[in-house]
Amino acid sequence: MDNVQTAAPHWFTSALASPVETGRVDVAGAQVHYRAWGPSGSPGIVLVHGGAAHSRWWDHVAPMLAIGRRVVALDLTGHGDSDRRAKYGLEQWAEEALAVAKPAGIEGEPVFVGHSMGGIVSYVAAQLFGEDLAGVQLIDSPVRARTPEEEEARKQQAFGPKKVYPSEAEALQRFRFIPPQDSDVPAVRYHVAETSMHEVEGGWSWKFDPAFFTRDSSDHLGGSDPRCRIAYFRAENGIIDDAMMDSMRRRFGPAALVAEIPAAGHHVMIDQPLALVAGIRTVLASWDAEDAVSGMPG
Repeated sequence: MDNVQTAAPHWFTSALASPVETGRVDVAGAQVHYRAWGPSGSPGIVLVHGGAAHSRWWDHVAPMLAIGRRVVALDLTGHGDSDRRAKYGLEQWAEEALAVAKPAGIEGEPVFVGHSMGGIVSYVAAQLFGEDLAGVQLIDSPVRARTPEEEEARKQQAFGPKKVYPSEAEALQRFRFIPPQDSDVPAVRYHVAETSMHEVEGGWSWKFDPAFFTRDSSDHLGGSDPRCRIAYFRAENGIIDDAMMDSMRRRFGPAALVAEIPAAGHHVMIDQPLALVAGIRTVLASWDAEDAVSGMPG
């Protein structure tokens, strides 16, 4: 632990030292927890985590996006510090992501940025209420019925019944990425692992509700031509093969921005966070310029 903290890069420690606000919003009878950075009352971004993850996967990324913007990272229900539900679904999660935007300080139409399952949630949101969004950015998301985490859980290869570990240290040793990924920034990996657990009766356990793996699918996953702008970041060493990428490109439409992040595994914010920030910033700048031009008198 001490070695990891000592070796933490300056940009990482600076990001974690940035001021952050927390809050909760009631969405359809469940309390949804969020973290927020940057000036309240500004245009902003909603960061949507992947399956079995949580809002703190973005702690080192969000402050670097919060320059003149409000950046909000939520815990989808069944994850992190949000409430559990009897039943989970992509449409419900999409509604949660939109519902936290204004109370958390975002002015106007938010941009959704979603990783893996969070990207699927964001794509469903684009289909459901794209006119209420300024755009969606997806990060190595397989826009299909099931995510890698869910497939592994259904094959009982990972994410079985939640275990309780006798100590925090033992729980940390058991932390694994699904799909597996060896490349990472050690300080980022440690921070994500450490914030993925909480103390329970008898020891320590993970924060997610295993029941989320049985979530409903969505008829909107097969939809094409989303009702807002779309950008897609493919990880070079991620989970998206050429055939799936070609299929998604057709559904996204000809105006979609698609780029590959070099040397990145599926969990891009873990091993290539600075490249990811640069990509998100570039797309935001492109969309800002597009809006400025469209708003000019003819």
